[in-house]
Amino acid sequence: MQKQDYNKENIRTFVKEQISGKIKTLEFYLNFTLDATREIKKTSKYDSIREEMQDEIYHLDKQMHSLKSMQKQMQRVLNSTSTNVQLGSLVITNKARFYISVSLGEFFLENTRFYAISTESPMYKIMAGKSVGDSFVLNRIHQEIIEVL
Repeated sequence: MQKQDYNKENIRTFVKEQISGKIKTLEFYLNFTLDATREIKKTSKYDSIREEMQDEIYHLDKQMHSLKSMQKQMQRVLNSTSTNVQLGSLVITNKARFYISVSLGEFFLENTRFYAISTESPMYKIMAGKSVGDSFVLNRIHQEIIEVL
């Protein structure tokens, strides 16, 4: 992996925007489903449909709670620099780029692949406190830390 300049503030902003976008999309589906439940007639003939819609609303509410929690966690992610891997670090290894923030997963920014991982992830737990030059093995994949921003 060749040396590149990364702007952590752009990455942080991108992750926050992705979470906000997912919340807006989920709000649309939640409102659509709630509106649809109001339009279903109150007869026993439609009970199973109403139950399915209530299950869907329950699942959408759980997803919304999770996204709101991620949004709140992102407020704790600061744009400070450190020599050791910690919350807010951008960790470049010989295999991948990890942004220690929330569990958003893979994303692309400026044609570059990143992984947003939380401090609860096994990857973070094995990297926590490590610095440039340190290496680790997870799932039989050996990685060396090239840069910590």
